Amino acid sequence: METLEQIKAQIEAAVPGARLEIIPNDSPSAQRSLLVAAENGLAVAKFLRDDPELHLDYCSNATGVDWPEAELTEKIKVKKVVDGVEKEAEEVKKTVRPAYLEAVYHLYSMAKKHGPIILRLRTENRVEKNHLPSLTPVWRSCEFQEREIFDLYGIVFDGHPDLRRILMWDGFKDFPMRRDYVAPDDYEYEPTPHDDVLEKAKQHRAQEVKS
Repeated sequence: METLEQIKAQIEAAVPGARLEIIPNDSPSAQRSLLVAAENGLAVAKFLRDDPELHLDYCSNATGVDWPEAELTEKIKVKKVVDGVEKEAEEVKKTVRPAYLEAVYHLYSMAKKHGPIILRLRTENRVEKNHLPSLTPVWRSCEFQEREIFDLYGIVFDGHPDLRRILMWDGFKDFPMRRDYVAPDDYEYEPTPHDDVLEKAKQHRAQEVKS
């Protein structure tokens, strides 16, 4: 199979205006991924599936990631004039990375017996601009997995054939896999509360009695 750089170049040639970025991976696996702009997601997915050499016909796994707002620090070199002499100095630059959500797809070719290629799509934010194109029309195996991402992370997949909760019930509020999720302390849905769950439930009921 081609390198990720070669695949990126092929996509850019086949999908006019496609915005792509190779994301490094500092873990021991060093398995890099391909970030695709949301507006190009469906077209890129179709290319990866239909290209005769890549023929990525199977999505084995789709999952969500929550990236809260974070302060990033970067060391940069700047030129300063000290006592009339220009010198190079190192400064720390701080920037704020806005929060966003991400859908990650692991793609394989069953016919060609190669993969994975890891595809990433990002939302603009975690609130009202939390939409991404559904890739279920390209890989049917994404259907339940995108529903799970919708349920637990709150990404809305436009074009999904049946987007509704799959693990939590319809009236459930919030998204349990987000990093700022606060678990309830009443646990009314816990059929057999035990240990710390039972203790929290007792404290909650005691507060209700006092109020």
